[in-house]
Amino acid sequence: MTDATAGRVPVADATRARPQGLRGWLDAARDLLHRPLTPYYLLLGGTAMLLSIGLMEVLSASSVASYKEFGNSYYWFQRQIAFVALGIPAAFVASRLPHKLLRALAWPGIGLSLILIGLTRVPGLGVRVNGNTNWLDLGFVQIQPSELAKLSLILWCADVYARKERRLSDWKHIVIPVVPVFATATALVAVLGHDLGTGLILMSLLIGMLWVAGAPGKMFGLSVSLIGVIALVLATTDRERMSRLTGFTDPFKDFHGNGWQSGHGLLGMASGGLLGKGIGASQQKWGSLPAPHTDFIFAVLGEELGLIGTLLVLALFLGVFWAGFRVSASAQDPFVRYCAAGITIWLTVQTVINIAMVLALFPVVGLPLPFVSYGGSSLVPELVAIGLLVAFARREPAAARALSARRRHRARERAERSALGRAARGGS
Repeated sequence: MTDATAGRVPVADATRARPQGLRGWLDAARDLLHRPLTPYYLLLGGTAMLLSIGLMEVLSASSVASYKEFGNSYYWFQRQIAFVALGIPAAFVASRLPHKLLRALAWPGIGLSLILIGLTRVPGLGVRVNGNTNWLDLGFVQIQPSELAKLSLILWCADVYARKERRLSDWKHIVIPVVPVFATATALVAVLGHDLGTGLILMSLLIGMLWVAGAPGKMFGLSVSLIGVIALVLATTDRERMSRLTGFTDPFKDFHGNGWQSGHGLLGMASGGLLGKGIGASQQKWGSLPAPHTDFIFAVLGEELGLIGTLLVLALFLGVFWAGFRVSASAQDPFVRYCAAGITIWLTVQTVINIAMVLALFPVVGLPLPFVSYGGSSLVPELVAIGLLVAFARREPAAARALSARRRHRARERAERSALGRAARGGS
């Protein structure tokens, strides 16, 4: 073989290397998904695209309400930019923290979260929004402690189960102290704070963590049944919740009453068609649709981007969720396994409930769409959670070796280019 032909791939081999037909493309996709760095890039790329789409839709969906309330069409958008600017560095810092420090911070974190949730019941500190007393006024800023509690509960629960890894065959170690702490947080949020949506997320997290920890089938089924009964009792003992529970299945039956928000959400989704009306062209945001930039931003997104846009967003979410579960399934460290699973369960359940709520498949319970809806109290913890997942994906042994090999390859390329440059300057 001569130098001119060295390193070339024969034509027949190159042809065989390309995917041929549907079977070939499926095999290529399967190979791509099984590469060690795929979860890492899916988490980074998927979250970045969801954030970009979210900023674009917050700007569009909030412009009318911002101008009416503040005389500035960019008020809510500018605040969301600030939240992103705060969340991204926080996510980067979280991705660099060692596991020992994360586990050490989990215990004071859960205590602080429960204290902050309790302070929402103090007159003058707690703020009532849309019938829920779940906001805390700190003077210079208002925060929603229950959003912080989601992440702190996951970190704390992961640390507890990691410590008890060898004793989880005994159901008592699965239950104590996880179930009482989750029950306390849920009672503070859902019963005292009247925030059924966040209460559902906390209960779903508990069920998910019990499942990941290997709870016996009977106990798992009992927990699901008990949580379902509690949620039903909480819904039926409040007139507003009851009206939402009974009216979401047919919002047009009481269109000018309890079905107003769900009905206009459906109208927005339906009017978008295949390609949508275009960015900024939503009609529902002009006052017909309540909370267009928060809980019902997916309706504005569907109206402006159409079916193609909504499918793209769903594909991005699926990619992020798949990557999270892949990180959990491949983790050797018990803390990483439980933490990655908890984060992914949280984001998955909240996304499913929000989208189902907009499509009138679930009662309106007031939950933001992760990474897309407006709100710093929800966005910053979500970005920190993604930072943790990215760190877990990057530190997985096969991924770490692949990243190290890429860094060495790039270093060699830079050295070669530098040597060629010096040779060219010397020759001239």
